[in-house]
Amino acid sequence: MPIINFFGKKKSTSPVDSDMDRQRKYEALVRAYHRDLYRYAYWLCKDQSIAEDLVQETCLRAWKSLDSLQDEKAAKSWLITILRRENARRFERKQFDLVDIDDYGNDAKVSDEPHHQTEWVQAQIMKLDVEYREPLFLQVVGGFSGEEIGEILDLNKNTVMTRLFRARNQLKEMMDSSESPRGQQNG
Repeated sequence: MPIINFFGKKKSTSPVDSDMDRQRKYEALVRAYHRDLYRYAYWLCKDQSIAEDLVQETCLRAWKSLDSLQDEKAAKSWLITILRRENARRFERKQFDLVDIDDYGNDAKVSDEPHHQTEWVQAQIMKLDVEYREPLFLQVVGGFSGEEIGEILDLNKNTVMTRLFRARNQLKEMMDSSESPRGQQNG
């Protein structure tokens, strides 16, 4: 009887091998999702350096808890959830000066430039309550499904779909109520 059959094949128990696999998995996650993380972070805080810090902290926490990611298909929502929590921790740590949201007027909508219209729409979205704003953003910008948004926000899918419906309706009402008569017809 060959000795290899008696003892079995040598199993790799080297921590270096497992660390290399972990490192590759982490690098693949960061490569795949860092742009989405930054875009979401920037949307949350509207500041480039804070968004970069949030993404960096998210990546650090992801590295520390990489073993808790069991389904790689859920990696994007897992990372977005980490980022949301990092952003919440930011508010726990320091107090920010508040800015009156009414300072942002409806002037941008009058302009026909797409950039100004986009800014105006974003300002209208920011006026929505957080419970409606966040699912709408995750769907429109993040491309998440209702089920994925539910996982990220810890809500059931029906609640998410209701909030998305209400967010769109509120946004439409805001847009309709702020439209001014531009070209009146001569009678």
